[in-house]
Amino acid sequence: MAIYPIRTFPDPVLHMEAAAVSSFDDDIARLVDDMLETMYEAPGVGLAAPQIGISKRVFVADIGEGPFVMINPEIVETTGKWKFEEGCLSVPGRYWQIKRHDFARAEGFDASGAPVSFEGDELLGRVLQHEIDHLNGLLLLSHLGVRTKKIVLKELREASLGIAKSI
Repeated sequence: MAIYPIRTFPDPVLHMEAAAVSSFDDDIARLVDDMLETMYEAPGVGLAAPQIGISKRVFVADIGEGPFVMINPEIVETTGKWKFEEGCLSVPGRYWQIKRHDFARAEGFDASGAPVSFEGDELLGRVLQHEIDHLNGLLLLSHLGVRTKKIVLKELREASLGIAKSI
């Protein structure tokens, strides 16, 4: 198993829609194992493949109830709203109040290609939405209000010596 470096803003891979996985083979199983090891080392509660520079629709997560993986996931149901402080391994050390749906249900596949469905409110619902956003090329910055986003992008650009691109 290998621990990958986590890509951070403004890395272009974080702004690209990830490609669907078409083959559930040993390479995908190894990727999932490596992603779990990387996520725990970080430490985080979720990690999407683009965050380690791999543009595939794969994420892993563990909110304290054991690890799980979703491949080619799609959100199929959401309800309610919940504002909560949220951070991201790709924007390290920064946290914002982000409004997301309170409940989310996602469907996809596990590492062997078997269909899976996960649903939950609060933290699990938030993790599902956050990680699938990564697979769609979105960072949590896209959920900030216009004024806050403008300030944050300026700060991040200054911190990265002016090489950040707008999202």
